Amino acid sequence: MAPAAGPRPEAAPAGPATAPEVTVVVPARDEVATIGACLDSVLSQEGVDLEVVVVDNGSTDGTTELLHARAAADPRVVVVSNPVASIPASLNAAVAAARGTWMVRVDAHSTIPQGYVAHAVARLSEGGWAGVGGRKAAVGRSPVGRAIAAVLNSKLAVGGSVYHWGTEETVVDHVPFGAYPLALVRELEGWDERIANNEDFEFDQRARAHGELLFDPRLEIAWNVRETIGDLWRQYRRYGRGKPAVALRHPEGISPRHLAPPALVVWLALAAGVAVRRPGLAAAAVAPYALAVGAASVAIARTAPEDADRRAVPAALVAMQVGWGLGFWEGVRDLVGDVVRDRLR
Repeated sequence: MAPAAGPRPEAAPAGPATAPEVTVVVPARDEVATIGACLDSVLSQEGVDLEVVVVDNGSTDGTTELLHARAAADPRVVVVSNPVASIPASLNAAVAAARGTWMVRVDAHSTIPQGYVAHAVARLSEGGWAGVGGRKAAVGRSPVGRAIAAVLNSKLAVGGSVYHWGTEETVVDHVPFGAYPLALVRELEGWDERIANNEDFEFDQRARAHGELLFDPRLEIAWNVRETIGDLWRQYRRYGRGKPAVALRHPEGISPRHLAPPALVVWLALAAGVAVRRPGLAAAAVAPYALAVGAASVAIARTAPEDADRRAVPAALVAMQVGWGLGFWEGVRDLVGDVVRDRLR
């Protein structure tokens, strides 16, 4: 299955004449508050010859102007304009402009420590790895954000997602913000632009046919979280909505942790229906989940920073789990709708 082809905008300004060793790819849309720190952390990397391809995905908040100023000041920065509001389309536009041997993806609201890129390249250079990645360490900038970060960094909340909490090197089925041989990315024809969400997981499933994915905890990216419960809810609802399409193409990538939130949403919906006539029975049905959230919240709150708003911890847990589960069923509805429309044509 070949990913859908998208626009391939030209990059400007041009980078150095000699091909760099590694291309760092940064998709960005309305990231004026964080893109500066992100680029500072990338451009300060030592031990590698790099270019930084930043894809401006239709920003309207000043990000575009900031990016072009950075490109004018540093020839290693290449700005690509991609008006399509799509992460996979932006990644593919970056791949079209990239000139390195290796590709390292960095999120626009993240920062990386010194040595991150060199270490990623060293691991890829060992051969055999289709991709490498490390810990996605959540960071909050407000009291609620720090509570959300504590939830995202806890195994009690994210279960089998090793990249949130892992401390041991291991082979995994997915790496966030992965590093890959650029030739392999092109052989796979990049990211599937028909997958609006979960595009990175879908790409990794295809990459695994060419080698294993390595989780190396020495690679740690500091990732700024959503700062409100509402934004977290919308984020996880979007994540969940993208999962059914990916699961349909890669059923081997489904695990019980992916099915638990959709099952929870069904259970809560049934309890809500029963509550109309038998509220006591409905309360009893929901009680185990409420107790589990309470117990997990107490444990996670103990790990949160002193200046975190611990009252936000249970709300963050519910937003993640119920939001993802609801989004999953919306994704199923989308797939059914696609089938119906195809048959009516």
